[in-house]
Amino acid sequence: MTSQTLRCLQVTLLLLLGGFAAARADLAPEEAGIQRQVAAGQAGAEALLERVVNIESPTENVAGVRAAGEVFAEELRAIGFRTRWVELPPEMKRAGHLVAETGGTQGRRLLLLGHLDTVLAGEAFRRDGTRAYGTGTADMKGGLVVMLQALRALHAAGALADRRITVMLTGDEEDAGMPLAVTREPMLELARESDAALSFEAAIDGTATIGRRGINSWTLKVTGETGHSSGIFGAERGSGAVYEAARILSAFQAELGSEKYLTLNPSIVVGGTKAALDDYRGTAEGKTNVIAPVAIARGDIRYISLEQERSAVERMQAIVARHLPRTGATLEFDDGAYPPMTPTPGNEALLAELDGASRDLGLGPVAALDPADRGAGDIGFISHLLPSLDGLGSGGGGNSHAPGEYTDLATLTPMAQRAAVLIYRLTR
Repeated sequence: MTSQTLRCLQVTLLLLLGGFAAARADLAPEEAGIQRQVAAGQAGAEALLERVVNIESPTENVAGVRAAGEVFAEELRAIGFRTRWVELPPEMKRAGHLVAETGGTQGRRLLLLGHLDTVLAGEAFRRDGTRAYGTGTADMKGGLVVMLQALRALHAAGALADRRITVMLTGDEEDAGMPLAVTREPMLELARESDAALSFEAAIDGTATIGRRGINSWTLKVTGETGHSSGIFGAERGSGAVYEAARILSAFQAELGSEKYLTLNPSIVVGGTKAALDDYRGTAEGKTNVIAPVAIARGDIRYISLEQERSAVERMQAIVARHLPRTGATLEFDDGAYPPMTPTPGNEALLAELDGASRDLGLGPVAALDPADRGAGDIGFISHLLPSLDGLGSGGGGNSHAPGEYTDLATLTPMAQRAAVLIYRLTR
């Protein structure tokens, strides 16, 4: 049996199961119809995923991001959405954001989020059984296809009529344009006009996301006395910059390393007679018989709440301020912090609604993902304003941000069914 034949049999079984689940007494008749409409859209969803994955759209490829966005804009217009591009200043070298709106007047106002850009480029779409490989299949063009598959089914069932749904697909989630106050203000504006937000990042093992950690970057700069290496540890020379940097980093770990959801990662360190470090690379030089007068470390900090971030920053600064005699040290944090999606009762209520929809569909329960298992994301910018839920996209994937990225085509329909019924229930 060829892999293509196996895939066809698996998809056929998936469609049959979708039709069977639609007959469950737990679904209202309208919801059963929506489920069948979603299942009927599997082939179209696969074709759309192949099309958009084959459009290279790493963040810096502005034309590629816009081209991928235009595909989704065309699909959204076909089901009654009005679309527009939010332009960003040219000097940012970012594609901007696609916004689509139904313009209705009834039901809760929903904001659906996703992003068009990828980290890498160059790996074309290919199938192996139910796996779809290619750059962006999991993060997160697969999720955008799930979103659209759900919206198509709702439209076909007449369930989008006069509803209030806004879609925002950002063009720079993987490498946000700076300043964030400019690139994320359009999202904040839409959130202020909405009642709940749903984001379609990849689904993980029967869970959804009610909390994601925020992230920021920091730079530690340490100076020390230089001179002949035989004088190190003495009162005149001290321990030098490299030892002091190591002592400070070790104190970070000792004093903050056991706190839940807080992580500090020194990703690159340079030191010597001369040393320089930018965001991603550094240089250093020195001789073994000379005490190093300079050391620089750069890393990130991740946190589940702004309160945790503030506390951690204060403690880190206090550690740095206790630098040893004959040394100096400063700690600076970047301006481009991604805020956390802190778990809230509103987020938990959305998860309960999704869990109920999933059980009624015969797809099983949906639990909350541990926030430690998910990185920062766009939804963190708005989750303090309204109940929010993430992780609604395609599932069974892997290798995001790496060669060999894939998603499981067999998850498109069940994930879209879950999302469609959830959207239906939230907007009645």
